[in-house]
Amino acid sequence: MPSPFPGMDPYLEDEGLWAAFHHHLVMCLYQILLPGLVDRYRARVCQRHYDAGDHTEHYEDYVEIRQRSDDRLVTLLDIVSPANKTTPAGREAYLATRRCAGAAGVNLVEIDLVLQGQPMLEYSRDGLPDWDYAVTVSRATQPERYEIYTATLQKRLPRFRLPLANDDRDTVVDLQTAFTRCYDQAGFAGRIDYRWEPPVSPKEGARRRLDEVLRANKLGGMPGQVSAGCVDPPHEAIALAAYYLWLAEGRPHGRDREHWLRALEQLRGPAGAR
Repeated sequence: MPSPFPGMDPYLEDEGLWAAFHHHLVMCLYQILLPGLVDRYRARVCQRHYDAGDHTEHYEDYVEIRQRSDDRLVTLLDIVSPANKTTPAGREAYLATRRCAGAAGVNLVEIDLVLQGQPMLEYSRDGLPDWDYAVTVSRATQPERYEIYTATLQKRLPRFRLPLANDDRDTVVDLQTAFTRCYDQAGFAGRIDYRWEPPVSPKEGARRRLDEVLRANKLGGMPGQVSAGCVDPPHEAIALAAYYLWLAEGRPHGRDREHWLRALEQLRGPAGAR
């Protein structure tokens, strides 16, 4: 069974799913890249490790592409995680990997498939179209310039040009192909319950697009859905109540789904409890 979303599936941001998804997506990208690199380069999967302050150990895979002749790092391909965008420790761990590679004068490729939290890269978005997901490429020859490939929740993930050595041509990577292979091979369709709200609270534009996809597929427990003789409170009210629960418990990481469900039950009251 395919994902109901044309591209990235936001339900994969769930704390219980992301680590497996992140690992499988990196491995699928590695497998897709490998045939085109064997003559001049070698690719390897590396891993950073840190505690994000929630007493949970985080392990995040990324890909290094090195020249076979001298083992010089040429390109770093990294995937942003929810912890990178929502926790100080996660953000610093990700940026430290990027800074170290950038100092060595390599190409940097960031894949951001996370709706929640703050962007990892700071650059002007003036005049750019609204997007939910992005691949950002920074070339060693022009490190201050970004090439941005974008997608929304309603569209497939983009193809992008992955740079190699300065005297070599780029290789084109189809991110949607990698995602679909990852989703199918890891059996995520059977691990996601689409009857619930997704484990993210995106901004207004993304929320509207998310609602449209869920409504089109009759999924998601959307606002106003009649269930067990009651009508769910508006999405904004649930989000606000969940936010206050999060604040009251010291702003913990990775408990979005729990806070959402508790807020929903509180707002329904005893008469609406399941």
